[in-house]
Amino acid sequence: MRVTVERAALLKALGHVHRVVERRNTIPILSNVLLRADGETLRLKATDLDIEVTETIPADIAQAGSTTVPAYVIYDIVRKLSDGAQVSLEMAGDGGQMQIRSGRSRFMLQALPESDFPDLAAGDLPHSFELPAADLKRLIEKTQFAISTEETRYYLNGIFLHAIEVSGQPMLRAVATDGHRLARVELPAPKGSEGMPGVIIPRKAVAEIVKLVEDGSETIRIELSSAKVRMTFDGVVLTSKLIDGTFPDYQRVIPTGNDKLLTVERAEFAKAVDRVSTISSERGRAVKLALGDGRLTLSVNNPDSGSATEEIEVDYEAGSIDIGFNARYLLDITAQLDGDTALFKLADPGSPTVIQDRDGANALYVLMPMRV
Repeated sequence: MRVTVERAALLKALGHVHRVVERRNTIPILSNVLLRADGETLRLKATDLDIEVTETIPADIAQAGSTTVPAYVIYDIVRKLSDGAQVSLEMAGDGGQMQIRSGRSRFMLQALPESDFPDLAAGDLPHSFELPAADLKRLIEKTQFAISTEETRYYLNGIFLHAIEVSGQPMLRAVATDGHRLARVELPAPKGSEGMPGVIIPRKAVAEIVKLVEDGSETIRIELSSAKVRMTFDGVVLTSKLIDGTFPDYQRVIPTGNDKLLTVERAEFAKAVDRVSTISSERGRAVKLALGDGRLTLSVNNPDSGSATEEIEVDYEAGSIDIGFNARYLLDITAQLDGDTALFKLADPGSPTVIQDRDGANALYVLMPMRV
């Protein structure tokens, strides 16, 4: 194999694929990136056996061939080369090492044969549709923060993506929850998504998808079965196993009868929560909201460090209520809202509260209260 490629193109591709490689691996080949030179392109592939990312870039190929080299090492080498440089990749005689040349720099990397590299076969992916990159980014960013990190409830360690009918309209809906808060976002279902199975996209794949979306792509092709999903960006293909589990019936925890309506200025409320929570303990993080007569009093009482209160004017006409929430969760949710105001639908101090931009907004959040 003898290939010459532009440093910028190689760095960008390595940046995309090397991230899925785990830094600590008991299987040496999984620390490597596969390089395959053929025709006029160089194909790079990396996997952790759950996610696989491949990217194809143009290259000047003097001799076709393939090999695998340590992903983080080659990424660091290319990152440190000069801007605008040409990079030459060449297999040494016995195939056990690959030489990297650029300008006056020379590197020899230990290589392993392509035959050892695993292939994450996607199999048949019967459902496929296209989605604007901005829509996919919105679905993920508005729900990602609520993904559970608790490994015992593995079926909550991802985003539940499914097609659903709302008031006769087909919608594509993303839901995530960790048992304390729930995020639900929907948009009109793209053509081809009807009848797709409900799938749980794992947390690691979600994080990679966000980074790939940010690197620029107008439209993303999504293909899926009940076991795998494949997303095709500009020249980049991400394939991931899905979480094999049943997502809970989230509809049951979204209250519909909450009749105490509170409207607040979103930015003012978030700043007030942030200020009073300075006093709260790391373990507790509880902030108390006392509502009545068009006023909201936020207070935190920490026996170890002191207390804090702040009062803001709000639009609230129902009966007085005192309710506590985790300050971090309140800030996470208000950060996801798009409008200048936030609408809280409350019931009582022990029941979940609904938070959204306005009635009928396509993003809805549910937050469990805390005892204060």
